[in-house]
Amino acid sequence: MRVSALAVLLAIAACAGPSPRFDLDARELGFDREEVAGAGFMHAVYRARLTAPANRLHVYLEGDGTPWIGGRHAALDPTPRSPVALRLMTRDPGPALLLGRPCYHGHHADAGCGPALWTDARYSEAVVASMARALEAVRPPGARLTLIGHSGGGTLAMLLAERVAGVDAVVTIAGNLDVAAWTRRHDYEPLAASLDPSARAPLPPHIRQIHFAGERDREVPPQLVAAAARRQPGARFELRPGFDHACCWLRDWPGLLASTVASPESASLRAAYLPPITRVESDAPSR
Repeated sequence: MRVSALAVLLAIAACAGPSPRFDLDARELGFDREEVAGAGFMHAVYRARLTAPANRLHVYLEGDGTPWIGGRHAALDPTPRSPVALRLMTRDPGPALLLGRPCYHGHHADAGCGPALWTDARYSEAVVASMARALEAVRPPGARLTLIGHSGGGTLAMLLAERVAGVDAVVTIAGNLDVAAWTRRHDYEPLAASLDPSARAPLPPHIRQIHFAGERDREVPPQLVAAAARRQPGARFELRPGFDHACCWLRDWPGLLASTVASPESASLRAAYLPPITRVESDAPSR
């Protein structure tokens, strides 16, 4: 029986762990990997091949991946096994890249890395500072940045926005915007070594914010996202009926993305892809 080359690669990646699987997914989706130095850590960056220079760059930030195995043991490699942000980037028509975290994507054995950097300290000053340095290194001269984060990537989007030059928009998808409230909701240990967007001053008003939440999301309930968004002056909160933490962001992403920007191109994308939006200005319905 013949086995395709892709099937062989998939089998090898499945045995090798989440980092090689992520790289294989990225290659199959049309993204190239490069390495960028941050502040004390190396970062994997994935970007579309043959991306033309532009005056705006969309920066995708993946979720927390797998910090823990079975809720008891820290993972050896926290790299996401089912990346959402990577797949969202395939439906983005503009220049975009995905910025990896310290110690993810095969860097878990690097100097300075250890389980704390993807468990208790996953949003720590060391993590954010290194990502900020790496982001400044990959930003095209003069380009404006839109930070787009899924789940814990939304946490990092908020923390990076306050310190990286050129950021003028933040989009979160099922974002963990109030870390303390999230740990209380799930009865988790507090992430004492992490920064919390909700414990910091609101982002400056020139940074546009839109925070999407799924009506059926049990991981980051929409009530938490709505409450955190209300503390950000001028932020938009939009509840997506029927969506949960992973579904159905990829299906509707072109239109949802188009709803965050204002241009003739985005208007046509919105008309083509976007179902009616339920806009919520107050708390999401309690459940």
